[in-house]
Amino acid sequence: MHIHILGICGTFMGGVAALAREAGFRVTGTDANVYPPMSDQLRALGIELIEGYSADQLALKPDCFVIGNVVTRGNPLAEAILDAGAAYTSGPQWLADNVLRDRWVLAVAGTHGKTTTTSMLTWILEYAGLTPGFLIGGVATDFGVSARLGKPHNGRGDSAAHKRSYFVIEADEYDTAFFDKRSKFVHYRPRTLVLNNLEYDHADIFPDVASIRKQFHHLVRTVPSTGRIISNAQDAELTQTLAMGCWSEREAFASDQGWHFVGEHQVDFGGQRFGELKLDMPGLHNRLNALAAIAAARHIGVAPEKSIEALAEFQGVKRRLELRGEVGGVKVYDDFAHHPTAIAATVSALKQRIINGERVIAVFEPRSNTMKLGAMRARLTDSLIDADRVYSYSGGLGWDVAEAMLPLGARAADFKDVATLTAAVAGEARAGDYVVIMSNGGFANIHHRLLDALREKSR
Repeated sequence: MHIHILGICGTFMGGVAALAREAGFRVTGTDANVYPPMSDQLRALGIELIEGYSADQLALKPDCFVIGNVVTRGNPLAEAILDAGAAYTSGPQWLADNVLRDRWVLAVAGTHGKTTTTSMLTWILEYAGLTPGFLIGGVATDFGVSARLGKPHNGRGDSAAHKRSYFVIEADEYDTAFFDKRSKFVHYRPRTLVLNNLEYDHADIFPDVASIRKQFHHLVRTVPSTGRIISNAQDAELTQTLAMGCWSEREAFASDQGWHFVGEHQVDFGGQRFGELKLDMPGLHNRLNALAAIAAARHIGVAPEKSIEALAEFQGVKRRLELRGEVGGVKVYDDFAHHPTAIAATVSALKQRIINGERVIAVFEPRSNTMKLGAMRARLTDSLIDADRVYSYSGGLGWDVAEAMLPLGARAADFKDVATLTAAVAGEARAGDYVVIMSNGGFANIHHRLLDALREKSR
């Protein structure tokens, strides 16, 4: 069977393509810009890529076009598909019909922490010998890929857990396609659902937090009565969401009545202590992500002690406080943070590493659709208040980042040019500094530029 994927170079659709190819489908695809690293990954799988959405791709005559949410009405290929009456579906629907059906789905939803928690949970199941399938919105270092089909069981062990087929998925609330404005995650029908948190985001498609809460409620409605929802007890929006209706088993984390820590690291549930969490990732937010993953794994029979043992070997996720290099005592980190809450958590995690007066230098690009619209500008100052120095790049924005950063005074500086920004950061940085670069995009390869500039400075 042949599928042709529109928007194939996005993280999610690229993962769908990899799963389809592994399942034996003939896969071709197109995107507005076909470039590495995703293009290289896809071509290595034997997937033919076409740049641009020309209507003549209709001549490929696939059995089905799979359309990503980056494609809008007016797109020439989408219009040709509609005019021809050709078969089409969305990425989430294709995944539900061809991969998730008959699987035990473990889904991780939330405004923040989805990628890390999904990666942790996947690694725990892998460590326990369950060989899960997965689709993650990033690359877990332990796997080196963002998606795979997995296996029903690995032949080892005779427990019920080893005889089931599991699939772990990062459950995104973004919309599905131009013809399906529901959130992607309503297609996944999980039996185990983690709700990490709920905050306003995606200002390009949601007018307010209530509209996002409604989508989360729709997700909750898909969990069977024998399924389990594991939710963050500290999140008021999730409390409201579950109050709208919940028909499944429930467990809480970040609560003395649920999964929590005794001291900083002892994992406790119901008065039973399972061991000390040793996680090579800083920050309370990551410890809470780990608690959620431990609870979710327990639902399918993985002992919490085994999960704690697995997480001690968890290697993290690319672009989540990933150390990209160190020059002259200056450590340069890459992080995907783009929402004020995530930015604050990232800065806080690095501040916890300070023991001898080291500085945290924050470099950020307000690139997400929500940031581009200026919906979060009033919260930027508070999110960066703990950083010792703040550098922003605001090229092409329609609002004044420098004005938003005025409360930070001389600690903050805004630039319209990446080269000038890089030179300023390199000039400021000194031995012992932690420089964290935050963006949900490539940020014009500033990580390599900065490391090169630091090497030049140290000569």
